[in-house]
Amino acid sequence: MANVTKKRVCVTGGTGFLGSWTIKRLLEDGYSVNATVRLHPDQKRDISYLTNLPGAAERLQIFSADLDEPDTFAAAIKGCDGVFHMAHPLDFAEKDTEEVKLKRVTTALRTILRACADSKSVRRVVYTSSISAALFSAAAVPEDENSWTDVELIRSLNTFGGAYVVTKTVAERAAVDLAAELDLDLVSVLPTWITGPFICPNLPDTVHISMALINGDKGHYQHLKEASLVHVDDVARAHIHLLEYPAAKGRYIVAAAQFTIQELSHFLAAKYPHYQMPSPDLWKDVTAVKSSGLSTKKLEATGFKYENGLDEMFDDAIKACKEKGLM
Repeated sequence: MANVTKKRVCVTGGTGFLGSWTIKRLLEDGYSVNATVRLHPDQKRDISYLTNLPGAAERLQIFSADLDEPDTFAAAIKGCDGVFHMAHPLDFAEKDTEEVKLKRVTTALRTILRACADSKSVRRVVYTSSISAALFSAAAVPEDENSWTDVELIRSLNTFGGAYVVTKTVAERAAVDLAAELDLDLVSVLPTWITGPFICPNLPDTVHISMALINGDKGHYQHLKEASLVHVDDVARAHIHLLEYPAAKGRYIVAAAQFTIQELSHFLAAKYPHYQMPSPDLWKDVTAVKSSGLSTKKLEATGFKYENGLDEMFDDAIKACKEKGLM
């Protein structure tokens, strides 16, 4: 049974894949939640998937806030014990330039962290970074929390999603530096590809990527060739665990299952024989965007345990896709 005496926390980016699932998990755990959502008067947005969650009527408050107007986050942060800062523009299509994105993200970040410091109530900020902020470095595998992506390397490669990788890396560094300046307790969470169930209405990009072998999406075989996945509920639980764990400090990688595309193909073929797996010839010459060889010892040393493996990840992702008519 939920402990209803738990304090109030804020989740920015509440309508996203991870944000919405974290809100669900927080309510189940007995927290009161302030969620920020981009709501525009002229653009009605259905957020019933949040407001209809068990416990939401009593313990969920929705606040309209926009990264382009960062002062709008202060009301949601006021009076909170903890803040999960998850809001980040996900623009893989790269409609905006890297410079525009960086300015938007870092300006909002500074304002949000200052609001946390000014609140006098926020005990800790749990900042959602990404494994992409650690993966692309000269460090030897296995990668750990000491590894930072070389943004100049990413810029020179000029690859798909490069601006996202750069903004996540620069923003996390800015968050760490500003938190130190403000004497604010901040920990970063670096999840790998997240998959599993989702309550948001659209198919999350990372779930789509994780299911590339089932969907025959050749463009994403590079992301699965030497990869790691984690269930969305384990990522949400890791965030909450790091808010609650007194000695949490610095960065934490979250990655549950690590595999090659061949191993994943064998697993999926055995578990779901009705889905035709593609021929290995289709990926043999693909250059891997490697996300395996990760160490999560630091997180596990805090007492955190993963509850979901590949079975749960794919069972839950497929079920959610079917329920929403997406496959």
